[in-house]
Amino acid sequence: MTATTAPKKLPIVIGLGTGQTLAFGTTLYLPAILAEPMANELGIPPGWAFGAFSLALVFAAFLGPSAGARIDQFGGRTVLAISSLIFASGLALLGTADSLTMMCVAWCVIGVGMSMGLYESAFATLSWIFGHDARGPITGITLIAGFASTICWPITAGLEAAFDWRTACYFWAVMHIVLGLPLNLFLIPRTKANRPTETHDNTAQTPPAPTKLSRKDIFNTPMILLAIVFAASWFTATAMAAHLPRLLQISGMDAAGALIAASLVGPAQVAGRLLEFGLLKKMHPLISSRLSALTHPIGAVLLLVFGGPVGMLFTSLHGVGNGILTIAKGTLPLATFGPAGYGARQGYIMAPSRFAQAAAPFVFGLLIDDYGQYAIVLTIGLGLLTFGALMMLRHREHRGDTAN
Repeated sequence: MTATTAPKKLPIVIGLGTGQTLAFGTTLYLPAILAEPMANELGIPPGWAFGAFSLALVFAAFLGPSAGARIDQFGGRTVLAISSLIFASGLALLGTADSLTMMCVAWCVIGVGMSMGLYESAFATLSWIFGHDARGPITGITLIAGFASTICWPITAGLEAAFDWRTACYFWAVMHIVLGLPLNLFLIPRTKANRPTETHDNTAQTPPAPTKLSRKDIFNTPMILLAIVFAASWFTATAMAAHLPRLLQISGMDAAGALIAASLVGPAQVAGRLLEFGLLKKMHPLISSRLSALTHPIGAVLLLVFGGPVGMLFTSLHGVGNGILTIAKGTLPLATFGPAGYGARQGYIMAPSRFAQAAAPFVFGLLIDDYGQYAIVLTIGLGLLTFGALMMLRHREHRGDTAN
């Protein structure tokens, strides 16, 4: 029997990983550098600039399930390519914003792109292509995109310093056209015919049929538990991204030491993903997820007890755990439910995470104002909640091609 040529993993992983680096660096990581200069020029409080960014996360939450369902049916090539165009349009519009209203409109457009162009869509694309074998490629793209802040923050900051924040927005808009769009168009398989239908030993490997999720498929115990896991972990990750240097200073580190310690999060995330790719690869993703859920609470308790001297240890533990949990966002739903309906499930599972992410900088900032370093008790509790929810999930490997 004949078989279609199986798509090669490496070009797809490199293309998606590079595209995700660009997507994250120009959306989630953009306000950290540009929110203050935007606010200063427009004469608004910086908090309002972050509030405008939160609108993007809300749009992503509402539209994510539809984008995932589209990928389930047709693959991710067109969806991700369109996201590049929307990102470019939103960033160009943001560069022209002359009021808070226009800034909000621009971020809403970017939010539409985020619903189609971030990890959830990339993971769904890999599931569509590789089925149960998507765990390795999912890890691969997170390894590459783990450097999004390391690469994009200096470029954004340099452009803002040399020119202005508008130039930075225009530059990234162009990059989505000249880099992101070609990557998505030419390195992602176009149709189901590009997916393997049979292996060399003639074992059938037919792609899962598109699945329309019912209410029962969406509102069940595993789906709810996974939504809790990722909402809690994304709240913590976003809160740390926004306030980590300040938290470390309050805990007793000087400004320079706090900045150095905070910079360890990125390399630690990559280290965690390498650990998952190597030592933990043979384990069920539920086991590695449970272990990673405990790293932030352990580090946070040490920070509360010992203060600044363990700041670097805390950031390293937080980064390692967050890096592994990022991979789990792709691998756990795949292992639990299988590839059928994967994209739509991802959209529903991750929707609460977007709202948690939108609230995290504001809520955690208020807690630091009122309680100082003890604000971290909240993230300790969320870490334990994450671990508890993971312990309640059944340890099993789904091998069927129908949704359950």
